[in-house]
Amino acid sequence: MKDISRLHTFLQVSKNLSFAEAGRSLGISGPAVTKQVQALEKELGVKLFYRSTRRVSLTEQGAIYAEKVRKVLDELQEAEQEIIELKDCPRGKLKINAPMSFGRQYLAQPLAQFAKLHPQIEMEVDFDDRWVDIIEEGYDLVVRIGTLEDSSLIARKLADCPIRLYASPEFVRQKGKPESIEQVADFPSVLYTKQNQSSVWLYKDSNSSKGSIVMQRAFAANTAEMQLQACLEGIGIALIPIFAAAPYLLDGSLVPVLPNYEMSPKREIYTLFPQRRYLSTKVRLLVDYLLEQRRDFMWIDQS
Repeated sequence: MKDISRLHTFLQVSKNLSFAEAGRSLGISGPAVTKQVQALEKELGVKLFYRSTRRVSLTEQGAIYAEKVRKVLDELQEAEQEIIELKDCPRGKLKINAPMSFGRQYLAQPLAQFAKLHPQIEMEVDFDDRWVDIIEEGYDLVVRIGTLEDSSLIARKLADCPIRLYASPEFVRQKGKPESIEQVADFPSVLYTKQNQSSVWLYKDSNSSKGSIVMQRAFAANTAEMQLQACLEGIGIALIPIFAAAPYLLDGSLVPVLPNYEMSPKREIYTLFPQRRYLSTKVRLLVDYLLEQRRDFMWIDQS
């Protein structure tokens, strides 16, 4: 079998398409990376990369080899992890991604508590609204809010997450609120601009009848926190996920507007993790732990 370190180096170059970047990621020099790749090419008798002064790209043989090598190394890593966990407690790195607002409100404490329960697991947590590539970016588990799509990933549902229309009491006192779906277009709105969301509200009612309406843009933000704050200040009505609205519904800082309507298609919160023959104990434990935390989702009885 080929030298494992060479294979790791080759994969890093294929990922970065840069010998220098691969070296920085691996903690070795660019020339050392080049030397390892050249040795591998000599051993295989094929050219794995096209090189020029401006760019590096995989050859056809290089692309095929990268795909096969990645699978082999993944299986080796899984086998090693399985053997370790059969004789010892869960350990190793666990990389997680979750949406910013939801993560801060509902996952920060549970994830910290999970890390305390399992000190041999090295947690790396990213709260980011960016739609990450789980496989390419090396995440073990992600939490997503949206509509579940067909994929090779395994999904476990945490909760429903309807997105409905809300306003502040001050806004309602000053400007009233829509009494029908058609009137929504006449009221100033606070819009969320991330994830390709626009001023067009695709909705469905309690009878599952669907439609769309163009909302009047008064304020727009690329973070859920800013959108929520603008709505609380009475700038306009806003479509807000139930998890973000829940605390303010309890204390009266927000009031529902047309509660029989919600964003379509239906939104849910779920965990996603790569499909493998062997699911590592650390991922399984975290998924089970997050499923237990659903009892603390304060909006469950409000949705």
